[in-house]
Amino acid sequence: MSDNAATLAFADLQPEDIVATLEELGFECDGRFLALNSYENRVYQIGIEDDKPVVAKFYRPGRWDDRSIHEEHQFSVDLAAQEIPVVPPIDLDGNTLKHVGDYRLAVFECRGGRAPDLDNYELLTQLGRLVARIHLEGERTRFEFRPSIDIESYGVQSIDYLLENEFIPEQNCEAYETTVELVLDGVEACFERSGNTREIRLHGDFHPGNVLVNEDRLHIVDLDDCRHGPAVQDLWMFLSGDREEQTPQLEALLNGYQSFRRFDARELHLVEALRSLRIMHYAAWLARRWEDPAFKVAFPWFDSPRYWDDHILALREQVALMQEPPLEWRDF
Repeated sequence: MSDNAATLAFADLQPEDIVATLEELGFECDGRFLALNSYENRVYQIGIEDDKPVVAKFYRPGRWDDRSIHEEHQFSVDLAAQEIPVVPPIDLDGNTLKHVGDYRLAVFECRGGRAPDLDNYELLTQLGRLVARIHLEGERTRFEFRPSIDIESYGVQSIDYLLENEFIPEQNCEAYETTVELVLDGVEACFERSGNTREIRLHGDFHPGNVLVNEDRLHIVDLDDCRHGPAVQDLWMFLSGDREEQTPQLEALLNGYQSFRRFDARELHLVEALRSLRIMHYAAWLARRWEDPAFKVAFPWFDSPRYWDDHILALREQVALMQEPPLEWRDF
């Protein structure tokens, strides 16, 4: 299939296409259909005759090549083999990535649940243990085709894309350019203070939306963004509120983490740096997908002057936060 045909098919994916694709893979669909909360890919819960529903994930063309997707799948399969509660893709006739017509997709078991309560320190400790176990597997080898979370790809390339494609309103350009220069300086200083941080394979996008809580059980989903990076990348997105609120959250996470794997406290210098990179990367991600009609419906505020005013303000706040001492943690 051509890249153009795949892109057009993905943009115009209809319920009948989804059902027909699943049936071609041997699933007997019962007509129940639910679009799940995903924008990068298209993800649907599909009812199956006389069986539990499944989740079908249609991959966006041009983002990851097949080799990178296979690495994601193998990582999740390896984690599941260690009894870590991830949701790996279903092996269909010896392959987890299927090509059907113009589509690439994987099929997963359907697992339900709610987002975690970040004020529940016992739950955070449990999450810390799970992250450490992911990282024990993650440090065993390296990805061959997946990149790292770094200043160049998340910071510099994001800034360049936004400026070169004129997404920044003219009245905000000077303030934006001045601010992102200070942000990059701050990020580099944080990485220098952290020392020679070790990169391992990570979930990469580990936030509360990718954890499902069902009574006393947890399930970890969506390894689509797995990359190399510092261990703290899979921890900092569970910290919320001000410094006083984040400190006991961090302690709960790391108490669990340290029961399986040692955490290098120098990585705490990276928390606000990684948050800054994510803010810039998120804006560029929206810009790169802006021609997708689904994005204009879901994020109508993105191209408004108010968004860029708020974006620049958030980055200025990050400049100040990166100059503060890192969160404190007592490593017993």
